[in-house]
Amino acid sequence: MSYELIAIVMFSSMMLMLMTGQRVFGAIGVVGAIAAIFLWGTGGGDISFTAAIKLMKWYPLLTLPMFIFMGYVLSESKIADDLYQMFHVWMGRINGGLAIGTIGLMVLISAMNGLSVAGMAIGATIALPELLRRGYDKQMVTGVVQAGSSLGILVPPSVVLVLYAMIARQPVGQLWLAGLLPGLMMAALFIIYIAIRCRINPELGPALSKEELDVPMAEKLRLLRAGLLPLFIFAAMMVPFVNGWTSLVESSAIGAMAAFLATVLKGRMTKLVFENSVRQTLAITCMFMWIILAAMGFGAVFDGLGAVKAIDNLFTDQLHLDPWMILVLMQLSFLLMGTFLDDTAMLVIVAPLYIPLVALLGFDLVWYGVLYTITTQIAYMTPPFGYNLFLMRAMAPPEIELRDIYRSIIPFVGIMVIALTLVMVLPDIALWLPNYVYGK
Repeated sequence: MSYELIAIVMFSSMMLMLMTGQRVFGAIGVVGAIAAIFLWGTGGGDISFTAAIKLMKWYPLLTLPMFIFMGYVLSESKIADDLYQMFHVWMGRINGGLAIGTIGLMVLISAMNGLSVAGMAIGATIALPELLRRGYDKQMVTGVVQAGSSLGILVPPSVVLVLYAMIARQPVGQLWLAGLLPGLMMAALFIIYIAIRCRINPELGPALSKEELDVPMAEKLRLLRAGLLPLFIFAAMMVPFVNGWTSLVESSAIGAMAAFLATVLKGRMTKLVFENSVRQTLAITCMFMWIILAAMGFGAVFDGLGAVKAIDNLFTDQLHLDPWMILVLMQLSFLLMGTFLDDTAMLVIVAPLYIPLVALLGFDLVWYGVLYTITTQIAYMTPPFGYNLFLMRAMAPPEIELRDIYRSIIPFVGIMVIALTLVMVLPDIALWLPNYVYGK
């Protein structure tokens, strides 16, 4: 059996196991282990052991539980409620102001947690009912929550970019800085779209009544201080790192400790909040550890087959495809996989093939990490089985139907495609900040 055929059998077997409902790490790990033993005998079992040792020795891995803990502490302590109240008071006087404030809320939630599901849960339970109660168009606000929550995997500290860094062996700090400007750019594009659409048609996002806006200035300032607390925590964590005063791991520890102390000082660190935060941190961290371990083992087998060079030869020498055309085809395949897989599964399934191929084609792997993340965001919201679509269906009020959810994302997916195109055409949007910081 040729190596090319073995590679095809490995991918086919893995996809078949995933379709039967097996866990991602189980499907990837089992296929990789069986292929290693089949190819190299019992000695092939050492591949998984070697991958595990490499993973345990990767020092930046410590950032993963730190940032996840920080996010869950701020979320479980209801500090996100203060954020929304702040936007409610300060943005409610303009048409579409609460929807714009919801995007701002999602950006700050992303800086707190790094997971899109956290933004979706907070947006659907806190922002969405308030927006509907105040007469906002249900399709527009449903799209706002879905699009805003997708920023969680692009704005640092993105857990998905940590996973990409481990698999691609790229610096986490550079990837986070590379995702910051594209994430803020995308949020700004969302806000511009909402503002223009609500200015043209004010009924889509009516301003709050004078009675609701009649809040004493002292209360406004109190809400501003409470709502900006996560921003101060983010700054306390990132400023020392960007200036080179602390390492990435040290900054993650500062963030986790600052979030914990802020919650204690606000009197919200109860036993239940602490226990839930620790349990969720442990669950998410262990899930990512197993997936990374399986992906590294699978990737080692794939490297041994030489499949990447064979596919590069197929595309460039036999089919005569331009490197940019190959890159576009990769992104289209992510969109297709996003209809039935989440971001983590997509990455670990194709990482052994795509990441080395991107390097062979001469593209920057940090830049490609941002492209992958934006494409994943689009896939999250692409019918028929986009991940965010079903999360919204599970969390949305009864009056929002599935067809409303599908229609709501059309303009926001268009905005994401524009953002993806801009980052592809102008790589400096992603690379300027990491080059500036690490070039000092």
